Amino acid sequence: MTTHAPVIRPETPAEDAAIEALHEHAFGPGRFARTAFRLREGVACDPDLSLVALVDGRLAGSVKLTAIRIGDAPSLLLGPLAVDPDYGSRGLGRALVRAAVEKARTLGHRSILLVGDAPYYGPLGFHHVKPSDVIMPGPVDTARVLLCELVEGAAAEAKGRVKSARWG
Repeated sequence: MTTHAPVIRPETPAEDAAIEALHEHAFGPGRFARTAFRLREGVACDPDLSLVALVDGRLAGSVKLTAIRIGDAPSLLLGPLAVDPDYGSRGLGRALVRAAVEKARTLGHRSILLVGDAPYYGPLGFHHVKPSDVIMPGPVDTARVLLCELVEGAAAEAKGRVKSARWG
């Protein structure tokens, strides 16, 4: 067990294979069929918004933010968030989300959407949105659709069908 604090920084292309292996281990092949994955498909991630956590130089976790639109409003989609099981229950996932939210805010983004558990993401600034306000393009448990407002008033603008950024 290490006593060193994790280093959170933007991912590099050299880490692509390790990140993919982490996602495979965490989510399995079913991840490709999920609505959130379909929204990310074919959209290049901003390298400044794709973060990794390293512990003693080893990849311990990763998180990505991908450009989307909610109605006419630009937004970001959080995920996947994955933590190596060897580093689970140490707050690493929350640290990655906090860093991603702060980086997105610093870069001038307005909101972040995700599909996840409110008890986990609520303390990180995410709240449930009404299914009639934010309409996902495929099957999803609407109780798990959460939004983090990075700029005051952004949640009121983020209404309508969620679309991949590749479709404008």
